[in-house]
Amino acid sequence: MSDPTGAPTASPADPASIAFVDGAWGPPDHLAIPLSDRGLLLADGLFETLLVESGQPLLLQAHLTRWRQGSALLGLAMPPDAETVEPLITEAIRRSGIRTGALRLNWSRGSRGRGLDLPEPGQDSSQPRFWLQLSATRPCFDPITVVISASEQRLAGSVLSRCKTFSYGSAIQARREARSRGAEDALLPSSSGGLCCGTAANLLVRRGDTWLTPPLASGCLPGILRGQALAMGLAREAPLELRDLQSWWRAGDGACLLINSLGCRPIHRLEGWSLPPADGEGLWRRLIQS
Repeated sequence: MSDPTGAPTASPADPASIAFVDGAWGPPDHLAIPLSDRGLLLADGLFETLLVESGQPLLLQAHLTRWRQGSALLGLAMPPDAETVEPLITEAIRRSGIRTGALRLNWSRGSRGRGLDLPEPGQDSSQPRFWLQLSATRPCFDPITVVISASEQRLAGSVLSRCKTFSYGSAIQARREARSRGAEDALLPSSSGGLCCGTAANLLVRRGDTWLTPPLASGCLPGILRGQALAMGLAREAPLELRDLQSWWRAGDGACLLINSLGCRPIHRLEGWSLPPADGEGLWRRLIQS
């Protein structure tokens, strides 16, 4: 298996992996959520994936803040706060022995009959559901070959583009397309024009001494590391068009990275173009440890 950036991971069946749901601990393959859960049936929920390194969850508060913001946007109940989550993370690390791994926090609207319809305000008797999983993995910084998806795109005006939802069907199809074209990943165009992001990572493009990243208005996810780069003044938002990147590449500029909380992969080929090298790990370390 691989994580969203392509890094090797432990299998879900690996006994070192640990999960927690509805008060129970165990290997992920031995636990279950009800078949009526809307997260399973309708992808009606949110998740956060963060890195545990040396036994410590990195940028946990930033992930929890995005989790709560996404829940508010989607009309979900507020997910667990740090006081609830932190002891469970500590227990997951203790039970599994995993000191470096990917921690996924999940939050669904819970079980409530069938179909799309939601109850009237004040009449919802369903209980939202929380579960987590910790699996061994290490950050990945390997160069990657990328194409631009011809079939999938990010929807600039959709509220779902602003949240890390369970719905990854479009990203899966774009990844399939990339593999069929001899690449490892795909960039998704924005429905409003220009490039947006990778299937599971934000796009950074170096222009001179500055990193550029598409604006949130393009439909890209407000990634945690992306936000760190902007807050630290290491990056700024700017629309990115393929033709602009190509002109920069001709001049030996315009290195590209795909970055998320589990790694930072330099793009060394995009649509047949060879790209300038970039120190993805150096930038990522600076952002993840700030």
